[in-house]
Amino acid sequence: MKLLGKKVLYDFKKRHADARSQIDAWELEVEEAKWSTPHDLKKRYSRASFINKQVVFDICGDKYRLLTRIDYANEIVFVKKAGTHKEYDKWII
Repeated sequence: MKLLGKKVLYDFKKRHADARSQIDAWELEVEEAKWSTPHDLKKRYSRASFINKQVVFDICGDKYRLLTRIDYANEIVFVKKAGTHKEYDKWII
């Protein structure tokens, strides 16, 4: 998959150093992924949530969230927001 929105991740990692290694690992996995459907994604990320055509990934357990939009046909994952669980509650879609 092509990963867009890396600036969001970069800025997030600067603010939350404890999530850096998990974000880095997630980035690598996404860029190597071949998801054709939400079902493919769920095979790897069973805790991912699908909300209004967006996908939310949990980072560091349930401490942080990544809000994404995925275009399966064009193999693009766009990171819209990254934040704490409390910040996520304010974004809700």
